[in-house]
Amino acid sequence: MKIHEYQAKDILAKYGVAIPRGEVANTLDEALEVAKRLFSGGAKGVVVKAQIHAGGRGKGGGVKVAKTLEEAEQYAKQILGMQLVTHQTGPQGQKVQRLLIEETAAAIDRELYLGIVLDRAAAKLVFMASQAGGMEIEEVAAKDPRAIHKAYIDPAVGFQPYQARELAFALGLKPTQIGEAVQFMTGLYRAYIETDASLMEINPFITTKDDKLYALDCKINFDDNAMFRHKDLKELRDVAEEDPLEVEASKYALNYIKLDGNIACMVNGAGLAMATMDIIQYAGGMPANFLDVGGGANQQQIEHAFEILLSDRNVQAVFINIFGGILRVDTLATGVVEAARKLKVKVPVVLRLEGTNVEEGRKILQESGLKFVVGNTMQDAAQKVVAAAKGVA
Repeated sequence: MKIHEYQAKDILAKYGVAIPRGEVANTLDEALEVAKRLFSGGAKGVVVKAQIHAGGRGKGGGVKVAKTLEEAEQYAKQILGMQLVTHQTGPQGQKVQRLLIEETAAAIDRELYLGIVLDRAAAKLVFMASQAGGMEIEEVAAKDPRAIHKAYIDPAVGFQPYQARELAFALGLKPTQIGEAVQFMTGLYRAYIETDASLMEINPFITTKDDKLYALDCKINFDDNAMFRHKDLKELRDVAEEDPLEVEASKYALNYIKLDGNIACMVNGAGLAMATMDIIQYAGGMPANFLDVGGGANQQQIEHAFEILLSDRNVQAVFINIFGGILRVDTLATGVVEAARKLKVKVPVVLRLEGTNVEEGRKILQESGLKFVVGNTMQDAAQKVVAAAKGVA
C-alpha cells in the first residue's frame, strides 16, 4: 500500500525524524491559509508540492518554490487539479487532488539519499545511503553502484548505532552532524519496522548551512499482508490514486494488477500466473493483467474476477489457466459459465484445465452451450488465445 508524502512525513515526525513545517491542502483556499501561516511564522518561502503516488513530480511541474504569498497562490492554482505526467504515471498522468504546502528549508548545503528495503537475496533488510541525493536511485545504481553504501541488518539484533555511524561517515557528514545523523537513521529504522513497511526512501535527505538534517521528501510503502495489524495506517489508503479495477479486485481478495496488453489472464497461484504471462508473450501476445484468484477461491470470487477482466476495454481474449488443487476445476468452470452468461461475453475465452475434478469441469463447459475453447496444454492454449485475440483485433 502506498501513501502520500505528507502522510509519510507525519509518520516520521512521530519517530523524531526532522521534517520541514507544512500542512496538506485540499482546496485553493486551504492552500492559501497554510501559506499565510507559514509566512507569518517566519518562513522565507514555501514549496507547493503536488501529492500523487508517483515520483518525478518536480520534473513534471508539480513542485514549485514560492517566495511570496502571491507566488504561492499562483502555483497552487496551477498545480491543483492539473493532470500531472511523470515517468512513473505514464502518458495519461495523474490528477492532482491535494497539495502539501511546506516551508522552504534553510540554505541547503548538500542533497543526500537514505533508504531501507528488503534484500530478498540476502534475506535481510538493507539500509542504503548515497551522496547522490535528488536523483533516482536506480540511475545511481546503474551508473555507479559504488556510490551506494549499504548496511545489512541482522534481524536478531536490529540496526545498530555503529552501522548508522559508518553510513554517516560514508556520506561525508561533518563530525558535528554524526550524532544527529545516528538519531535520524535510527528513527527511520524504527518507523520502518513498527509500521511493517516494505520500502522507505528519503530523497533528498538534506544538510543545511547551519548543520541541520531534514527529510525533504519521503516515500513509504507498506506490506499489504500486515495491514490487519495497523488499522490506523489502513485508513491512509487513497483509492483515488489507484487503478479502479485493482481497487475493485481488492474488495474480493483477488490479486490483480493491470498491464498494457490485450489478453486477460485468470490463474490460481502466483507462480503459475507468472508462467502464464511468459508463455503468452512467447506465443506472440501481450498479457492485459496479472490475476491470481488464489488456491481457495469460491464461485462468487470467480464471477467477480471474470467481471473485472472484461471491464478492461483493451481485452480482446481471455486465457483461463487453472491447475485444480484446493480450487476444484468444476468450481472454476461453474463460476466461469455463470459469469459468461451474466455478462454476455463477446470475446473468445480459452481455457487450460488440469487437476482435481477436471473431467467434471470440462463437462460443465461442454454442456453450457457457450463457445469456450479448451487447450490441451499450456502452450497449445496460449497459441490459441493469441490467435483468437489477433482475430478479434
